[in-house]
Amino acid sequence: MAAMDEEYEEDGWINRNNQPVAAGAGVAGIVGGGGGGGAEEEADGHDEPLENPQEVLGECLSKFATNDYIMEPGIFAQLKRYFQAGGTPEQVINQLSANYTAVAQMANLLAEWLILAGVRVTDVQAMVENHLKDMILKTFDPKKADKIFTEEGETPAWLTEMIEHHTWRSLIYRLAEEYPDCLMLNFTIKLISDAGFQSEITSISTAAQQIEVFSRVLKTAIAKFLNHPDDGATAIQECAKMVCHGQHTYVYSQVLIQVLSQEPKGGFIMKRLAQEITKYALKNNHNVTPITMALNSARHPQACEALTSMLTRNALNPADITVLYRNYSSPEPPPIDLIRNPQFLDLLVDSLFKVGVKINQEHKAKYIYLLAYAASVCETPGKKGQPKGHRNTNKDELKPTIQAVEKVHTICNVNRGSTELIAEISTLYNCIRFPVVGVGVIRWVENTVTEPSYFKLCTESCPLHLALLDEVACVHSSLHDQILRLLIQLFESKQDELEILVQLEMKKMLLDRMVNLLARGCV
Repeated sequence: MAAMDEEYEEDGWINRNNQPVAAGAGVAGIVGGGGGGGAEEEADGHDEPLENPQEVLGECLSKFATNDYIMEPGIFAQLKRYFQAGGTPEQVINQLSANYTAVAQMANLLAEWLILAGVRVTDVQAMVENHLKDMILKTFDPKKADKIFTEEGETPAWLTEMIEHHTWRSLIYRLAEEYPDCLMLNFTIKLISDAGFQSEITSISTAAQQIEVFSRVLKTAIAKFLNHPDDGATAIQECAKMVCHGQHTYVYSQVLIQVLSQEPKGGFIMKRLAQEITKYALKNNHNVTPITMALNSARHPQACEALTSMLTRNALNPADITVLYRNYSSPEPPPIDLIRNPQFLDLLVDSLFKVGVKINQEHKAKYIYLLAYAASVCETPGKKGQPKGHRNTNKDELKPTIQAVEKVHTICNVNRGSTELIAEISTLYNCIRFPVVGVGVIRWVENTVTEPSYFKLCTESCPLHLALLDEVACVHSSLHDQILRLLIQLFESKQDELEILVQLEMKKMLLDRMVNLLARGCV
């Protein structure tokens, strides 16, 4: 029996005391094919003088008869019960010896042989651990795991030891995803999060089970977004995917981000993140408009109702636009954040800058006013002494922005060729300095040049529409990404109706536009 307790020295196959088999011994009791009761027996190890000695002996002997029971954590508690009930040493020794198959020791012996044969220690360890992981995944019993966990009364020592090693943490993640209702696994996920390994929890369903775990994972995702601006698109995508896992995760996250957006330092970044998450949710057909409105407009039900109506249908209508116009042209307008909704702004830009979109002339000025208001008006919190909730509004740029949007709308709303546009080039260049006009021009150019027949009918070496993008890139660095996406889309588009040489000239011209973007600082 002494051989069974042998530990290898530092030059052995493990090089540390946390042998794979030792970690597995703790979970043996929760694996369907395991030998005995694991921690269950420890719970039964208390003195119970009222128990029938014969029943105790029978129960103990039946456990001793299972394979490798001597390796179970509860062996000493059961031996104590057995001897207190009058059991004989000879019988228990024979029983344990006869049923000792030495599975764990054979694994260690085979590992030693592999090392002697020239296999690297790390490879052998990975072999044993992966095999044990596969066995646990095949035979794991969540009900038995929960039973052992609840009867234990405290965190098992073997569980605390397991989560210190990445191999077993990854096993817990897989099991938790497969058995989301298992109490023991959910508790273990919390232990892992408490230990500081929340960045490893990539499964959203696993993190969303507990608010503490989800909060830490959300914090890690937001920190990644803030600390890696160069990879912002990927970070936003990952964060939005996690937040949109379910209704409860969406509401909780957006409320939290909304609170952070009120902070004077970094608040605008949080607001941008909230908008990107909303955009992701809408793209994936989640109706989150009521939640968005509830977070931004509780004190302005009329404006909220009008905006909600349009966002839910994803279409503008004159009646709701009139309600919003009336509210935002009043002496005490609602917060500007309400109409700085990305979905609403996209609808306004499309209605004003897409070729052929018809707007009732009676209401066109209201569309232009709302877009210009959202783009140019600046709000600041009220100073001390002013009523609570009061906001100071700066409308200095509102009138010139309205005039610029109106002029460019008149040009863009009619389908014109490059020759006809030459007369308007001065007006376009003067108005493009307004950011909202720059966005509108990109939308107009995109709508025009993606027509299948555009390049077929175009005779210029560089169409005027694309030359306008150069000017937008020159004055608005924040729009570089939109321009680049459009140029890439055109470069990759099939122009089979054009001759090969014409196609090559077109691609060369698009590459020139990309080089110009690069020269303007687009990276």
